[in-house]
Parts: sequence; structure tokens; C-alpha cells
Amino acid sequence: MGESSTAMMSTNSELVTHIDSMKEKRSELDRFIQKEEEEKARIVNDLRILNERLARVDEGLARKYAARQEYDKTIAETENAFSKIIDSSRTLLHVLKRESTTLSKKHVSDNWS
Repeated sequence: MGESSTAMMSTNSELVTHIDSMKEKRSELDRFIQKEEEEKARIVNDLRILNERLARVDEGLARKYAARQEYDKTIAETENAFSKIIDSSRTLLHVLKRESTTLSKKHVSDNWS
């Protein structure tokens, strides 16, 4: 029976050694998991901050796009009105030149007759 009890003790000792080794590996894995959980929490927080910044930038851009659209509309309306003023001025200038010529011919013919 001495041999079987020695074999049993050897097996028990080996089992305890393997169990302890597995516990050490599990503890090491727990440390890695904890580090990655902390990194994940930092990343989640960074994402939250970035999403808030993105939302503020988007809101600012929307306001700026609306303002730019108002500028575009005002510029287009002003350019259109200015074009009409130029056309009217040309017409007025043409009429004025014609009347001036007519008046000049009338007065010249009245003065020389």
C-alpha cells in the first residue's frame, strides 16, 4: 500500500500545482481584463465628449449654412435690382440723348432761321 499512497500523494501534489498555476493565469487574465475595461471606459468617455462636440459643430454649421443662404438670396436680389437700375439708366440716357438732339436741332434751326 505504500506505493499507491505515494502515487496518490504525488498525483495530489501535481493536481494542486496545476490548480495553483491556473489560478495565477486567471489572476493575470483578470488584471488584463481590468486594464482593458479601464481603457474601454476612457474610450467611451472620449466618444461621449467627441459626440457632444460634433453635435455643437453640426448646430453651428446649420446656423452658418442658413446665414449663407440668406446672404446668397440678398445678393441675388440686389444684383437683379441693380441690373434693372442699369437697364433703366441706359434707357433714360438713350431718351435724354434723343431729346437733347431733338432740342438742339430745334434751337439751332430757330436761331439760324
